[in-house]
Amino acid sequence: MALYVQKYGGTSVATVERINAVADRVCRFHRDGHELVVVVSAMGGETDRLEALGDDISSRPDPREMDVLLAAGEQVSIALMSLALQARSVQARSYLAHQVRILTDSSHRRSRIQDIDLQHLRRDLSAGVVPVVAGAQGVDESGNVTTLGRGGSDTTAVALAAALSAHECQIYTDVQGVFTSDPRMVPDARLLPRLTFEEMLELASLGSRVLHPRSVEFAGKYGVPLRVLSSFEEGSGTLIAGEDDSMEKPVVSGIAFVRDEAKITVQGVADVPGVAHKILGPVSDRNIEVDMIVQNVAEDGRTDFTFTVARSDYDNAIEVLKPVIKDLGAGLITGDNRIAKVSMVGVGMRSHAGVATQMFDALARESINILMISTSEIKISVVIDEKYLELAVRAIHSAFGLSKEQVSEE
Repeated sequence: MALYVQKYGGTSVATVERINAVADRVCRFHRDGHELVVVVSAMGGETDRLEALGDDISSRPDPREMDVLLAAGEQVSIALMSLALQARSVQARSYLAHQVRILTDSSHRRSRIQDIDLQHLRRDLSAGVVPVVAGAQGVDESGNVTTLGRGGSDTTAVALAAALSAHECQIYTDVQGVFTSDPRMVPDARLLPRLTFEEMLELASLGSRVLHPRSVEFAGKYGVPLRVLSSFEEGSGTLIAGEDDSMEKPVVSGIAFVRDEAKITVQGVADVPGVAHKILGPVSDRNIEVDMIVQNVAEDGRTDFTFTVARSDYDNAIEVLKPVIKDLGAGLITGDNRIAKVSMVGVGMRSHAGVATQMFDALARESINILMISTSEIKISVVIDEKYLELAVRAIHSAFGLSKEQVSEE
């Protein structure tokens, strides 16, 4: 029998009925003889509600107090989950982060795990007790409650699985697993049975919202097999693990996209050392994250410097750059806040030539103009006009034979 760490997200425990359904699932694993550690998020919508309360009280809430407030959501869900298991004659015990002692740094709202004390969890597992652990929270050296930020419950589960050398870390959510693309945009998207850590990290970073990049990065670092499953449907989900050399690798595994992007161009900048820092330094100082960067040098020795940011940061970035272009003696600042980024990912790209050409051809046949291109060893990203996003994703998906029908025909 195996040791599993199972994480259930907010949608999985959003109501008493859903908590009972999760408890039934946990019971089945437990009665089959498996050892289990269960990690739960706050009930669906609860974290947003608590955060809104804090914002209503203060326009600039103290991060320490907000962590105390937000951690209350998981306290409710672990208690309810433990009660549900006990009602099914399964011994269960809830744990807040300080009771396990999930030690983190003191960066409130975005803390990082430093150490985990496994004493209580190992004692419970040996006694046949199911520990139910609050996700997304920790405690610092001074005893202050901390929270791990976005994707925090996934990170808690992966960290516990790594520390316990679990057979798998199972992430239960409201989807069946990872698909070749978002099924809401591509109805014939196919469920992927397996992905590498590298592929999942790229997909998560490029817009796929199934897993947070931080948890995938953690799993890859410690070699923890991840499996994404549905809380509401039976199935084997998607296994995320290291590369299997015995299997033929598909050229493209999946297509991700980001809608809310903006493009900014600083025109007529002198082509001299340090100019990129002079442009992007002030942007970074405002905590604006830059994604893709392209620099084009003209015949007169001047250059156009183009980069992308999140659409929500577009106006702020423009304001930051206005005094910068005066200092640089540059020309105009132009921009477009109606763009999107489409990316395709696959470890098979390493050993197949012509992948980019095939992607560009698929877009050209739909008369979709490419505004920017970025590549790595296992991904190709393009920036396009947002109005063509759905058409572009479907065209690329079809061109690489990723749909259910295309695979079955083969």
